[in-house]
Parts: sequence; C-alpha cells; structure tokens
Amino acid sequence: MNTIAIIGAMPSELADIRKTLGEAEKRKVSGFEFFVNEYKGKTIVNACCGIAKVNAALCTQVMIDNFSPDCVINTGIAGGMNTDVKVCDIVISTEVLPHDLDPHFLNDYPPYCAVFRADENLIESAEKVCAEFSVKSFRGRIVSGEAFISSNEVKADIQKRFSPHAVDMESAAVGHCCYLNEKPYVSVRCISDNADDDGAMSFDEFEKTAAERVAGIVLRMTEIL
Repeated sequence: MNTIAIIGAMPSELADIRKTLGEAEKRKVSGFEFFVNEYKGKTIVNACCGIAKVNAALCTQVMIDNFSPDCVINTGIAGGMNTDVKVCDIVISTEVLPHDLDPHFLNDYPPYCAVFRADENLIESAEKVCAEFSVKSFRGRIVSGEAFISSNEVKADIQKRFSPHAVDMESAAVGHCCYLNEKPYVSVRCISDNADDDGAMSFDEFEKTAAERVAGIVLRMTEIL
C-alpha cells in the first residue's frame, strides 16, 4: 500500500502521529485540513474529522475523493464494552455498525447493509504490531452512536443488543463510507474508559495515555502494510 489514510476525531488522537511524521504539506478541502507526509516510503494522509458520525463520514469521503488512499485506518480512543477488555487495551474492529439506529433501515434500504466488515489484512497487521509492542489486543465489534456513553444502564442495553467489544462515536461512519467506496478499512481503538458510570472520570485520566499508545501502533502499521 502506497497511500494510507488515517482519521481521528480529536486533535489529541492525532497529536503523537503528527509529531512523529514532522512537518507536513497541508491542504484544506471542504472545511477539513489534511496533513500529507512522506514516511518510510509511504504517503500518509491524516485528518481530524471532528466528533460523531456526520463529521466522520464527510471527512472520509472528502479524503477518498481527493487523495485516493489504498486503505483507511480510523484511530483513537473508545469505551470498553466487554468484560475482558480493560483500560489501555486495544480493540481492533472486525466489523462496525451504529448502535443508535435500527439495522432495518440500513438492511432494507440503501446501502442494503448494516454491518460493515473490516479488512482482514489490516486486522492482522494491527494484531501483529500489538504483539510486537506487547500490548493486549482484541478482535471485536465496535459500535458507534451520537453520545458519549457513561451510564451503566445505557451500556447494558447496548451490550444486550449488539455484544460489542468497544463503543465510540465515529467508527461505524468511517466503515460505512469505506464500504460504499470499496476501500479497505479498520478501526484501531485504545480503551480510555469502561463506558459506565465512572466513564467520564476515567476518560479524563487516561485519554492522553490511550491516544499515545494507539498512535504508536497505527504508525507502525503503516510501515508494514
């Protein structure tokens, strides 16, 4: 893969990546700022899309239209939704979908698909890097919605309906967009909180650590893809 796209929702999720990549060519398109670097024989394009699904979908489409990446990696932090997954573990998406929309509306109407599969080669690359870094990782479903989950009750409902490993606000949108554009995709997320009643406090404590950990993993992925 010669051109790799990296999308994060918040500046903190891209700060360490941009620091490592160094000075970039910057291009502003449709309100998004894209950072383009040549890095170890690859062209890396990264962008901060903003929080939630509309921002993520728009940014992904603009990136695909203007930079034609060979694959898209969605990076950042997420809430843990599986009892085996702990704070600072990595969840690698096997598939993504929204948790705040009845799947019927996506299955029975365009795009006639409600669950968006991640690319197996990208999944394996993420697992390989996590093993190399001695970081515990899990393959699993990631669900996305228009809210930060910090409630035991809401968490239990999402777990019952979808059995995810992690929850965030963007992965499903990026995966949906990549599905329509036939682009290989994976979401690699570091757990910053447990999406429960203590979620907000845990997020504040571990956001920087989690973002730094996943940034190193994603950058190493770009070297081996």
